[in-house]
Amino acid sequence: MQKVILNNGVEMPIIGFGVYQIKDANECEQSVYDALMAGYRLIDTAAAYQNEEAVGRAIKRSGVPREELFITTKLWVQDAGYESAKKAFAKSLEKLQLDYLDLYLIHQPFGDVYGSWRAMEELYHEGKIRSIGVSNFQMDRLVDLILHNEVTPAVNQVETHPFCQQIKGATLMKEYNVQIESWGPFAEGRNNMFHNGVLVSLAEKYQKSVAQVILRWLTQREVVVIPKSVHKERIIENFNIFDFDLSIEDMETIAALDMKQSSFFSHNDPEIVKALGTTRFEI
Repeated sequence: MQKVILNNGVEMPIIGFGVYQIKDANECEQSVYDALMAGYRLIDTAAAYQNEEAVGRAIKRSGVPREELFITTKLWVQDAGYESAKKAFAKSLEKLQLDYLDLYLIHQPFGDVYGSWRAMEELYHEGKIRSIGVSNFQMDRLVDLILHNEVTPAVNQVETHPFCQQIKGATLMKEYNVQIESWGPFAEGRNNMFHNGVLVSLAEKYQKSVAQVILRWLTQREVVVIPKSVHKERIIENFNIFDFDLSIEDMETIAALDMKQSSFFSHNDPEIVKALGTTRFEI
């Protein structure tokens, strides 16, 4: 299992399994179980995904020793703040049936981020979380958080795929020793990604799927990836990406696909900020 070393010395698998939009409890549990049986050891969920309990059941059912796993969940905006974050963390831990987390992320850069971070720093120092980090933080917000707090985020999970490559962001994160992690490595198939001529041609060249080429391109950039699928054969396929390497020329060919903008939405859009800040979940 290829791993990256976070800024506090903790090892994190470079490939994991994400469960965003897998709302059916049985389907989620089975998918996570299949992923664990296929060899995945990083599982990424969130309170807002409303499937932490299913993830917890799959972990318990798998029988994989806890020390081999790297479990991530996230704090939603509605629970931002010192006291709220601690309560939300405890609730997530209970749902996952775990004694500690490997990584806890602030899901969105909104609400009382600093109160949340103070709570997370305390939980980190108490040993209840092995690493703390953020998600969807633009570079100005990330640097501000780093400069005014004791613990530097170990990870920033951001949209990263061939059409939104985060080149400048990744460079700055490396400067501050923050690990970049990709959500949406396939951009949910937007921009006709799986039929893109360049990617299809490379898939044929390496006798791999387009998905495998994308994941290998990201991991060769030392970007942690958490692809999602509910199909067992694709779960297995996505994990088997370390038996080939893309050439420097082919890496550059994919780099030329960068559109330098989100395929989803902008976190700088006031309407998006309003929508994320007012969306509530029964968690």
